[in-house]
Amino acid sequence: MKFSLKTLATLVAGFAVVAAANAQTTLRFGYEAPRSDTQHSAAKKFNELLNAKTKGEMKLSLFPDSTLGNAQTMIGAVRGGTIDLEMSGSPNFSGLVPQLNVIDIPFIFKNRTHAYAVLDGEIGQGLLAQLEAQGLKGLAFWDVGFRSFTNSKHPINSPADIKGLKVRTNQNPMYIQAFSLLGANPVPMPLSELYTALETRAVDAQEHPIGIVWSAKLYEVQKYLSLTNHGYTPLIVVMNKAKFDNLSPNLQQAIVEAAKEAGQYQRQLNLDNEKAIIAKLQNAGVEVIENIDTTPFKAVIEADVRKAFIEKHGEDLVKQIDALAN
Repeated sequence: MKFSLKTLATLVAGFAVVAAANAQTTLRFGYEAPRSDTQHSAAKKFNELLNAKTKGEMKLSLFPDSTLGNAQTMIGAVRGGTIDLEMSGSPNFSGLVPQLNVIDIPFIFKNRTHAYAVLDGEIGQGLLAQLEAQGLKGLAFWDVGFRSFTNSKHPINSPADIKGLKVRTNQNPMYIQAFSLLGANPVPMPLSELYTALETRAVDAQEHPIGIVWSAKLYEVQKYLSLTNHGYTPLIVVMNKAKFDNLSPNLQQAIVEAAKEAGQYQRQLNLDNEKAIIAKLQNAGVEVIENIDTTPFKAVIEADVRKAFIEKHGEDLVKQIDALAN
């Protein structure tokens, strides 16, 4: 009898261990950036933090480099529940929440401090909350960064230098309007198709932060980089809202905290890497045009693009963002 009870207790303990192991939740997390980008480094940090905060109860399975599709495909999959989490630049969500376009108004952010104050404060969190009606839980803003032009034709020092260029952009009405005002031909295109389009000269130019220029190897098919810093783009990390709502409050708190902390980690990585990336681009043969006077660019595009946003959505968000710059 004693042997049988001891054996039963051992079996029960074994089943408990197996059940605990099987109870671990693995969430599929997709994004377009390659493994060499800080987005992937931050995703790994996110996984570490989430695993630690939940004591092993939750972890992430990472799918970089557009493995699960382009941004729009992944956003749709997260809404449908076939992918758990996704991150991509904020313009990719503006079709769902048009007010997000306020972030994309050229030159609306004076610097990183201004951008982070907006995104991490009431304005940014309010914009994330609007995603919930679309089946998405906005977890945090990560960092794409300040955008600059590269092209294969000539240095860009003034608005006249952009005229006539075929410029890759995303499906962002703010940027499409801005580049049209500058006399360029904006061509919306996923990041996964960009390298080939530049290589074959289907487009002449593109605009991304320098981290993407380096990690996606766009410097191999571009000759000139002009540090215009004409716009700032955050990443948005989202989760399927129904799956998030089904988590316990403790797990919900853990995933939001881990996402925000990983975002802070990635922002610092990008800041630390900037000078080194510029040097590496120069060593790779890219001509870097620094210290550009952006006043003429602002004169061409800023007023009209702001006006277009205000006509659709009112001026409150723009005024609130401007006030935080002071």
